Amino acid sequence: MEQSRKVTVLFPAYNAAPYLREAIDSVLSQTYSDFEFLIINDGSKDNSAEIIDNYTDPRIRVVHQENMGLVRTLNKGLGLAEGELIARFDADDVCYPARLDKQVRFMMSHPDYVLVGSEANYMDEEGNFIFRYLFKEYEDSEIRQSGFKNCPFIHSSVMFRKQAVLDAGGYDERAITFEDHLLWRKLADVGKMKNVKEPLIKVRFNPASVTIDEKWRGKEFQELKQRSIANEQVSNTDYELLKHILHTQNFKEYKEASYYSMMGKKFLWDQHKPAKAREFLAKAIAVMPGKAEPYMLYVLSYFPEKIISALYNRVKKNS
Repeated sequence: MEQSRKVTVLFPAYNAAPYLREAIDSVLSQTYSDFEFLIINDGSKDNSAEIIDNYTDPRIRVVHQENMGLVRTLNKGLGLAEGELIARFDADDVCYPARLDKQVRFMMSHPDYVLVGSEANYMDEEGNFIFRYLFKEYEDSEIRQSGFKNCPFIHSSVMFRKQAVLDAGGYDERAITFEDHLLWRKLADVGKMKNVKEPLIKVRFNPASVTIDEKWRGKEFQELKQRSIANEQVSNTDYELLKHILHTQNFKEYKEASYYSMMGKKFLWDQHKPAKAREFLAKAIAVMPGKAEPYMLYVLSYFPEKIISALYNRVKKNS
């Protein structure tokens, strides 16, 4: 790789064949073109490897490996990356053309910043727009003042300085399901961070990869996570408890039901399409009939739009 390339796009892929071409093409068509594109195929069992190997762009560097899981793959990618700036990206999302250009310009002109993220437009499996994600905190001072109660960045939107992340210890393999949130908290000890008020990526909701709504994991999990974020580490006791919690929950069912419930909420809150919301909420109930949230939202969908909007604004204010 040429010395002038300051950027590595770190792109882990696992069983992402339906979305892989669109994701890869969106990186290759960036207006900022001088980058290393590090694609790590983490033991995919579909035809992801074949799709990846069909690309001949010289900026692409491919690593095929046995399945290691996301966190270990990311840490391996940090070690392999040749760029001083790392742009994280996921195999089912889409970059807008100027994403890298805008983030590189910001990082080059703000040497005291170690990370920049962005808003995102969220889409469904087929790529249809659902909503634009807006943060409560954008500036470094606001992010710090929030106490990192909520995750302050969309993982696949961030660009960070490789050395700063290494100095912060990289991704913690014990922070299962919240490795990014814990890293951002530790990274705050190294330098400044910011979100730009513009969507630079499109994030795809799908039941195979969607991040589960943590409320579904229960109070014990939420308290463990907040304790770990505050302490900047997962204690031995909490690590064993976390493994137990995740082992006792059917991860596939939780992700699928959470996806359907989340889609129902978005169609209800953001687009006010109650009939469409009920389609997804009914699927969530069918997958996990013991969860109360889809039932409450289903009933709420029959209320007048003004009442739904008022309740939504109250929830947002208190979240």
